[in-house]
Amino acid sequence: MALAVAGVVNMAMVMMAASAFHKGHSEVAEIESAYHMLTPLLGGAAAGAFLISLIASGISSSVVGTMAGQMIMQGFVGFRIPIWLRRLITMAPAFVVVALGVNATQALVVSQIILSIALPVPMISLVIFTRSRAIMGEYANGRLIGTLAILGSLSVLTLNLVLLLQTFGVPIPGLAPG
Repeated sequence: MALAVAGVVNMAMVMMAASAFHKGHSEVAEIESAYHMLTPLLGGAAAGAFLISLIASGISSSVVGTMAGQMIMQGFVGFRIPIWLRRLITMAPAFVVVALGVNATQALVVSQIILSIALPVPMISLVIFTRSRAIMGEYANGRLIGTLAILGSLSVLTLNLVLLLQTFGVPIPGLAPG
């Protein structure tokens, strides 16, 4: 549920930004400039909602990632990490980026590229594990859910491949250069 909420919030922010900045505001290329441009375009309430949505999305994504890691560590590996250490490990990279004064937008783009490269391993593993009766027992995915999971995974992995190819300047037939 938390991941679904984060996804909906992210989609709403992208749609709002696309509609607000589509005509005549191509200079908006960073989160900070988007926030500052929202006030004259849509008012202070919209800028505040954007800020709150951004924070909520980040917290929701972090919670889901931490909980997933916890479940994997405890359930599959049988390894426990104290909650304070787990939180420190998951939050330390963000604090390091802030302390170094790295451009927030650039850090976000680099993190998404890294996630796109790493995503296939857990995604494919998740599809395989959730279809396995030996691992999941009676909770294993049936044929319909398994097929939908494979199709969804292939869609996400294809989109990630396109993103990576465009990021590294590889031309893709039928698509405009990214």
